[in-house]
Amino acid sequence: MYEGLINKYSKYLPVEDKSKIVTLNEGNTLFLKLKNLPKAIGLTNANVYVKFEGLNPTGSFKDRGMTMAVTKANEAGSKAVICASTGNTSASAAAYAAVAGMKAYVLIPDKKIALGKLAQAIIYGAEVIAIDGNFDDALNMVVELSKTQPVTLVNSINPWRLQGQKTGAFEICDALGRAPDYLMLPVGNAGNISAYWMGFKEYYANKEVTNLPKMTGFQAEGAAPIVENRVFPNPETIATAIRIGNPASWKLATAARDESNGTIDKVSDEEILEAQKLLAAEDGIFAEPASCASIAGLIKKVKEGKLEKDRQIDIACILTGNGLKDTSVVVNDNMEIQKFKPDLNELSKLFK
Repeated sequence: MYEGLINKYSKYLPVEDKSKIVTLNEGNTLFLKLKNLPKAIGLTNANVYVKFEGLNPTGSFKDRGMTMAVTKANEAGSKAVICASTGNTSASAAAYAAVAGMKAYVLIPDKKIALGKLAQAIIYGAEVIAIDGNFDDALNMVVELSKTQPVTLVNSINPWRLQGQKTGAFEICDALGRAPDYLMLPVGNAGNISAYWMGFKEYYANKEVTNLPKMTGFQAEGAAPIVENRVFPNPETIATAIRIGNPASWKLATAARDESNGTIDKVSDEEILEAQKLLAAEDGIFAEPASCASIAGLIKKVKEGKLEKDRQIDIACILTGNGLKDTSVVVNDNMEIQKFKPDLNELSKLFK
C-alpha cells in the first residue's frame, strides 16, 4: 500500500524519526500525456504531459511540502504552525496540523482568496486571520510572529517545504524513465520551480536519470516581479495562487532558471483563462487558473516558435491546483446557460 511520499522517497528526505511522520498519503499524482491539446495549438513534434497536483489530498501541490514541514515540526515537538497564504498553503497547513494534533494559524489577504480555499482552512479547524494587505504583508507578519511566538513557520521559506516539493521531479522521472526536455510551471512565491530543480539535480547526481530539463516558469502579467526584476507592491491577477509581488524564493528561482538554461516569462490573465478552458475542453482536466499559467506559457512558446523543431521533445507541465478550489471564474453572473421548460419537443431542438 502506498504510504505517502516521505516513505516512498526516504532515501532523499532527511526524516530522523519515522514515528513522527505526518502524512495524508500525498504525492503519486496523475501524470497524463495529453491527446488533444497539442494538436489544437499546432504542436506536432512534442509529447506534452501534465502532472496534476490538484489530486493531492487538499487539492494542490502544497501537500508535498507540508508533509515534510509538519513532520519536522512534529519531530521538534512543536504544538502549532503558522503561515501566510493566498489560499492553497492555508488549506494544506490546516489539514496537516489537524492530522498532527497541532494548532494552525493562517493569515490571508482580506477578500483576495478563493472561497474554496478559505472553506478548507476553516473546516480543517485553523485560526483564520484576514489582514488588510496583500500576501507579502501577511508573510512579513508571520515571519516576525514565528520569531517571538511558540509557532513553527511553514511557508516555503521553511527549507523542509522544498525538500518535500522536490519529489514531484522524482515522480516525473520515474514515470518517463528520464527527465523531460522542458519542465513548465507557474511561478508565484517561486518555491516550486526551485524545488523541482533540486529534485532533478539530485536524481541526475545519483544517476537515476542522464539528462536535465530546461526550467520554464510563468508569472502572471500583473504579478511578474522576477520577469521585470522589480517588486510589485500591489500585485493583481485573476490567478490568485500566484498573486505575489515579492517572492520569498526569488534568488533560488533565478538560479534554477539560469543553471538549467531555462526561462521565466509572463502571461496575461486572458491567456491564462483561455488555457484553462482549452485544457478542460480538449483533455478533460479542470485546473485552477494559476495552474494554467503553465499551459498558457506553453501556448505562448509555440506561437513564438521558441521550442526546438528538429527533434521530438518531452514537455511536462505542472498543474498546481484543482479547479474546484476556485470556480468563480467559471460560475458567475455572466455565465450563459440555456434554459428550457421540461418539454421533450423543445429539448429535442438542441440535437437538430
